[in-house]
Amino acid sequence: MADSIDHARDLTPKGRATRDRVVAAAADLMYERGVAATSLQDVQGASRVSGSQMYHYFPDKASLVRAVAVRQGETTLGQQEPWLSRLDSVAGLRAWRDYLVSTMRRRECHGGCRIGTMAGELSDTDPEARAELAGAFSAWTRLIRDGLEAMAGRGQLRPGTDPARLADALLAAAEGGLLLAKCTRDAAVLENALDTVIDRVESLTS
Repeated sequence: MADSIDHARDLTPKGRATRDRVVAAAADLMYERGVAATSLQDVQGASRVSGSQMYHYFPDKASLVRAVAVRQGETTLGQQEPWLSRLDSVAGLRAWRDYLVSTMRRRECHGGCRIGTMAGELSDTDPEARAELAGAFSAWTRLIRDGLEAMAGRGQLRPGTDPARLADALLAAAEGGLLLAKCTRDAAVLENALDTVIDRVESLTS
């Protein structure tokens, strides 16, 4: 992936804009259809670029998939940034939960998590894409942990509380809940999973 990133940095502003358009189109198609069901020709048509342009930016599908994996992580965390930056209180955790649940209800439980959807398809078959997606999950966990560590630093969590373990549990509840909500078409399972862990955090406040 480093070669692809370095290549992107070497592009002109117009070239970067074109490459970004290709990645954005591919990200939407792969999210909606799946990676396997999305061809380079599909992406070429959706992004309105020529075949030579596609090959210039992405010589094969694997390089495009890795770029999409990076983008899905950036998109997911970017959309949640207003809530992820305020997870240093129980109220902030519940506001984040409200955002996730209301988003799924608004979408009638279609779509799910961009990172998780891609990870479910590629984790066992594409080690490089899996590494990019794992990095996105790590960044997400770190943002949750940062909020909990801020609470601990202010003495708002009982001594001995492990913010890292709670952060893992919160992300697992969110990701598992998003998947189950998508499958069952019921956002209540996501709400219940997050509430259970947030209630546990609240029980540890001093």
